[in-house]
Amino acid sequence: MSQKTPLDRRGFMRIAGTYGLTPTLYAVAGMVGPLTLESVGKAAAQTAATRTGPAAVTLKFGASGFNEANLKVQESGQIWFSQELEKRSNGAIKVEFIGSNAICNQGDCVKKAQQGIVDLFSASTQNSAGSAPYYNVLDFAYMFPSRASMHHFFYSQKSEKLFREPMRRLHNIQFLYTHCELRGLMMGKKYEDKPLVTSVDQLAGTKNRVTGTQLGRIAMTLMKLNPVPIAWEETLDGLKQGLIDGAETWMGAAAYANMVPVLSQAVDLRFFAGTEHTAINYTSFQKKLTPAQQDLMMEVAFDAQQYTQREQERALIEVVGAEPNPRPDTLFAKNKIRVATLSDAELMKAEKMCSPEFQPKPWEEWRERLNKMSGGSDVYKEIYAIAREIPANAAVSSVKPNRWWKA
Repeated sequence: MSQKTPLDRRGFMRIAGTYGLTPTLYAVAGMVGPLTLESVGKAAAQTAATRTGPAAVTLKFGASGFNEANLKVQESGQIWFSQELEKRSNGAIKVEFIGSNAICNQGDCVKKAQQGIVDLFSASTQNSAGSAPYYNVLDFAYMFPSRASMHHFFYSQKSEKLFREPMRRLHNIQFLYTHCELRGLMMGKKYEDKPLVTSVDQLAGTKNRVTGTQLGRIAMTLMKLNPVPIAWEETLDGLKQGLIDGAETWMGAAAYANMVPVLSQAVDLRFFAGTEHTAINYTSFQKKLTPAQQDLMMEVAFDAQQYTQREQERALIEVVGAEPNPRPDTLFAKNKIRVATLSDAELMKAEKMCSPEFQPKPWEEWRERLNKMSGGSDVYKEIYAIAREIPANAAVSSVKPNRWWKA
């Protein structure tokens, strides 16, 4: 056998069949440079050998879409979190990591967590809103002016009252941490020969995939876009077949889902939050973990938030190429995807078209519903204010980490 056999999916599954999926994913995540069958096999064997001791508790982690091909594309911290949890618990906690939609997908991971089929799960909050509608509180148009403002909110102790406590009470979900991007429109090949989008007016009438959240559809309709509800797993085929003009998502997700070969422009509308989060069934958190292990999990989640804050920003530039002139070795550059940035004036035009600040009437029903679910807070108004406690142009790296669950 060659000492440099390139790793393909068949080879990956052979190694996983020998040493287990979780040790193999851990091995790949910790490697740098080209992945070969030999190097991954050796690393997986070493990783498996360190995980042979008995565990006090094993947690099943359903990570939708997550596989060996996209570990470095979107740094949302699932593998890092799992490894750190095992390491810091000295093996008392083990994580059975199941990705590639093998146990749950974007739309049903939260439901399977609520049912106890998995303990931990990772998916976008928008796709999770169908089974846990309080997630919609994150989806008001232009509530967050920047990625930095999103991190600031999730670090804020006010997020406990406004978001995390209602998620536990209403949906039995302990929200742990999340990656943070802002959503735009990823346009298919129909826009390959069209001028670079510089105004929302150029997108009027286009058909675009939307997530399970109802609030995204409100925003798109107000912007004169045609929202088309398509499951995330079917979006790639919809773009390939020309059934939709584009997909409403964030740039990292488009690269992560191998959507880039069928895209031509990434329009940076920034119109609401993109959050690939990790959470745990709250009953599992309370009953499977000791108080000390609960504290440990929260500390690891706190560090995972910082990991995504740092590593996702790096991946956006160095791996995805989410900027107007991407580096030649990035996914966007290799696939000739143009990043369409809108001027401040155009972004304000879009905001005036669809945000609750300027168009309150279409949002009234959802605001009232979510306010009642929260226990009486005006959640949009309060989160909007928290997101503006830092400058609109603040760098993500400038956001100060804070243990949100501690007074």
